[in-house]
Amino acid sequence: MATDPLIFSAPPHASASDSAGAAHGLPANTEAEAAFLGAVLIDNRVVEELTKPLSPTHFFEPLHGRIYERILQLLDRKAVVTPVTLIPYFQKDEALQPLGGTAYLARLTGDGQGLLAPRVLAEQIYDLALLRELVKVGRDLVQSAMDTSSSVEPLDQIESAESALYKVADGAGTNNEAKSFGEATRVAIAGIEKAFNSGGHVSGKTSGLDSLNQRIGGLHDSDLIILAGRPGMGKTSLATNIAFNAADRLLRDQEAGIAPDKSIGAATAFFSLEMSADQLATRILAEQSGISSSALRMGKISRDDFQSLSFASQRLAQLPLYIDDTPALTIAGLRARARRLKRRHNIGLIVVDYLQLLQGSGKGNDNRVNEISEISRGLKTLAKELSLPVIALSQLSRAVEQREDKRPQLSDLRESGSIEQDADMVWFIMREEYYHNAIKPDFPTETSSPDVVEKYRIWESRHEEVVNKASLIIAKQRHGSTGSVQLRFESEITKFSDLAPEEMRPDPYSE
Repeated sequence: MATDPLIFSAPPHASASDSAGAAHGLPANTEAEAAFLGAVLIDNRVVEELTKPLSPTHFFEPLHGRIYERILQLLDRKAVVTPVTLIPYFQKDEALQPLGGTAYLARLTGDGQGLLAPRVLAEQIYDLALLRELVKVGRDLVQSAMDTSSSVEPLDQIESAESALYKVADGAGTNNEAKSFGEATRVAIAGIEKAFNSGGHVSGKTSGLDSLNQRIGGLHDSDLIILAGRPGMGKTSLATNIAFNAADRLLRDQEAGIAPDKSIGAATAFFSLEMSADQLATRILAEQSGISSSALRMGKISRDDFQSLSFASQRLAQLPLYIDDTPALTIAGLRARARRLKRRHNIGLIVVDYLQLLQGSGKGNDNRVNEISEISRGLKTLAKELSLPVIALSQLSRAVEQREDKRPQLSDLRESGSIEQDADMVWFIMREEYYHNAIKPDFPTETSSPDVVEKYRIWESRHEEVVNKASLIIAKQRHGSTGSVQLRFESEITKFSDLAPEEMRPDPYSE
């Protein structure tokens, strides 16, 4: 009888779980697992040289997984790991009793064959784990497809299957179980180390705005960030600036020889449901070349301007920034496209402009509040699934315009309270200049009364304080305090930047 090349015979010391796996035809090689563990116990440096992220859940034999997990914990404490140092942790492990007790730990290092090719063994363990997960996904897919009840939505099944296949392709499929506190701590320490190496400010992805980074510590993986504001406040401009800054930082770090996982930049996917890709590109070109967007659109530029534009475009062509301007996108469609971008380009940041233009699954479309709730939950799920920050732009209700104080509040988020609930951070962008210009009095003439002159003088004095300035209000933050960040906004080139310190700002009355 022919043997499937993916199925390996279990070693003499195989446990009952091996037999169960073999009976179901699951791909596994417990001998490779034992040989790899032996290599690690002989030379602990083997773990540092792995090319694939091997975790305890990748081992088919549960005992081997527990041994490897304990090895990683001890290595984190800078301890030397040998069969002897492992004994106290496995004296009462029932799975070891049929194998001769803790003497099995010493037998793992018996022949040392694993040292001949530990990387190959680790890759095989990893690959077989993914194959087992693929078998599970296939079984679940067949089982759900056979369900023909009226409550089943085929498109939902396809979306779920694609999500499961993405996790397998990304190597995460075998790591869906609860994480030990030790594993969670290692991830937390890695984030703290990144913040320390960046100068003490950024533990996530950079926004490119130092004042914002200092307030929030960067854009954190798995976070849903809602950026909201009334029309004309500059939501899209700020989101475009952040997307460019993150992608540009990654490009500069790569040119400096910094590994992508050590960079605070990120390849960025920008889902634009309102503007076309070329309109967004024009905005970024305007920002980087210093030429106004309107001048670019109408071609009112000099030869020198065109040369600056050419230099800027050459740089921008290399950016890891991907724009998807598909209109009327559903939340399921956006998640599917995001997974593909993650797989192909390893994106580390997603921007969605804007949330209210996304469509739900089609169920309950008669209730817009429920549909928006589904969309906001879907974006939060996407952030967790791909382990990256998602910035979603959102409209505010007209209640802001009806108040004397134009400062937005969480209750102004339009159409659904679930947006506030699902978000890890909520930002409001507000430009007082916008509202101040709306109440501009008539310019006084020689015949104007003193009251008219004084009214204009007061308006002009206030205008000098608010012109080219914006407030980014952090109304909710799970990682820290709320507050405001003051930014500079150049409307001609749609660019947000940090304000200079008071002592460095030019005197408006100087020549």
